[in-house]
Amino acid sequence: MRNLKLVICSGKGGVGKSMLAAGLLMLFGREKRVTGVDCDVDAPNLDIWLGGVKKWDKTIKVFASLKPEIDYRKCNLCGLCVKNCRFKALSFLKGKLKLNPFLCEGCGACEVICPQKAIRLKAFQNGEIRIKKIHKKGSQEIVLISGSLFPGETGSGKVVTEIKKQADRFESDLQIIDSAPGTSCPVIASLQDADFAVLITEPTPSGFSDLKKVLKVVNHFNIPWNLVINKWDINPSLSNKIKNWASQKLLGQISYDKKIIESVSLFRPILETELKAKKEIEEIFEKLKCTIQSL
Repeated sequence: MRNLKLVICSGKGGVGKSMLAAGLLMLFGREKRVTGVDCDVDAPNLDIWLGGVKKWDKTIKVFASLKPEIDYRKCNLCGLCVKNCRFKALSFLKGKLKLNPFLCEGCGACEVICPQKAIRLKAFQNGEIRIKKIHKKGSQEIVLISGSLFPGETGSGKVVTEIKKQADRFESDLQIIDSAPGTSCPVIASLQDADFAVLITEPTPSGFSDLKKVLKVVNHFNIPWNLVINKWDINPSLSNKIKNWASQKLLGQISYDKKIIESVSLFRPILETELKAKKEIEEIFEKLKCTIQSL
């Protein structure tokens, strides 16, 4: 197994992706060189589940967004850019062309249509990537790469792509990629070039429905997958229905426990507790290890 890329995804948010990713990172880290890649750029929290990071080793600026830059010496206030901006990001204020950066999608229509060539698109910082080498008892050094999209900015999928480029620079046997919820651009970017996916869900109607949606994306990329059911005991009947649906794809299940949240609020990883979830994640790890050996 070398530089295998394993993605944790769910469809629905809040079902335990980061908890499972952190547990698997620590367990695989006892045997392999591992890199944790937090691709939930709108709400990155993998570092919290690993015990928190007080100071990052390195921070990298990400310029993955384009915004128009206006040359007021050339602008004659013809208004074509304002008229053709479908996002209403350009307007006139006190006789001057103004850009609302929070509405702009960087589509470039203004640059194309401006007869005076007074507008050009310019790379704009829309996020950052943070890197930390973490040392856990009994584990090899874990490289954690986490990215965040700045508030109000767009281009989450592009930021994820940049995060994955940084991850590829580190020599590792296994990358564990913590995906964002949903099926949008950051999830698609997380799944691209992945070798295996671990889907995780909860026994709720929305959890099961969103699981099926993200599975369509996983199948689109022809990625083999297994399933974990988190908080299975809050609705045993629906959990059984999901088990039957998953059949041989079921990897394991994790029980509901309020003490999990108490633990993470104290920056204490689940693998450093004696909670029932610890043993359940260890069982999932053993089955997963056997499953991906043939990849």
